[in-house]
Amino acid sequence: MRLVTVVLLVLLVLIQVPLWWGHGGWLRVHELRQQLDQQLQKNADEKVRNERIEGEVQDLQNGSAAVEERARYEMGMVKDSEVFVQFVSPNAPLPASNAPGSSISTRGQMSAAPVTVVPNPESRPKAERNKRGAKKNAEENAKKKGAG
Repeated sequence: MRLVTVVLLVLLVLIQVPLWWGHGGWLRVHELRQQLDQQLQKNADEKVRNERIEGEVQDLQNGSAAVEERARYEMGMVKDSEVFVQFVSPNAPLPASNAPGSSISTRGQMSAAPVTVVPNPESRPKAERNKRGAKKNAEENAKKKGAG
């Protein structure tokens, strides 16, 4: 009788081994479900990112406001009639990207140097500015010809 009990227990253990640790066992199924949940979360995050980028593309294609915003914040551009004022904390460390040996463009990057505000001179019409610039160029050319 004891031998039959031992044989049955061994058979029971042999049947349970593939159920728990085999190719399609419960532990493997649990691990795959965790991987599936992680992948579904990544997919949801990427879907939100793609929707955001798609909206940005539509804004850039349909209007000039998004292009203007990018020019302002990413390239540091301002309109003719605007004054650029930059507020910098006096204790702020220098950004790493402004290192002298950096090959990256610093255009649009903030500087840690103190900022002084210079009042904007009255705007002149472009035609007047162009005439004045042409006049200066003519004077410089005359000086060069006289010196040469």
